[in-house]
Amino acid sequence: MKNWFIFIFAAMLLWLPNMAGQKKSNKSKATTLEVSFNYQRQDGPGSNQYAVWIENEKGDMVKTLFVTSYTTKGRTRGNEQPMRGYIKRPACVPTWVKTAKANDLTDVQLDAFTGATPKASGLQTYTWNFTDQQGNAVPKGNYRVKVEATLFNASTITYIGSFNTKDKPGEIVLTSQLTEPDEKHKDMVTDVKAELK
Repeated sequence: MKNWFIFIFAAMLLWLPNMAGQKKSNKSKATTLEVSFNYQRQDGPGSNQYAVWIENEKGDMVKTLFVTSYTTKGRTRGNEQPMRGYIKRPACVPTWVKTAKANDLTDVQLDAFTGATPKASGLQTYTWNFTDQQGNAVPKGNYRVKVEATLFNASTITYIGSFNTKDKPGEIVLTSQLTEPDEKHKDMVTDVKAELK
């Protein structure tokens, strides 16, 4: 009986470090990407539109996480004919429109990732689980996350960050590109962060 106890105790000593190592190795590689930013709703037309997406290192669209509804559905008043917002207002997140090849997408396809423009200011968060638009796991490799916001008319800002699916959890360094300064609307999107988790 005593020998069995020693044997079980020794086996546990060998087993526990292995389990700890397995848990550690599972956490050493990220499984999701979280994108967040503070959104400050702006007054008047020509603003408040944004898109969040993932593209591969060639610049091809992998998955749109979110795009505001005016961009894809437009707005009709009175007897107006329905028209997509980016057609009526070409300054609506133009980089996303080009990368997503929005003209080639059906209304049903656009509905899959279109959401209402937030009516209130506050933190916005979007998560990517390393899948493409059809829900299939993406190949391992290099990707870019982009957040594009139409601040006002032709003034847009795009945040870009590069990462690899094998990267460990941690924050991704983002750079930004501004087309035209607009002091009045510059705070529409601030504190943009992208973190692998």
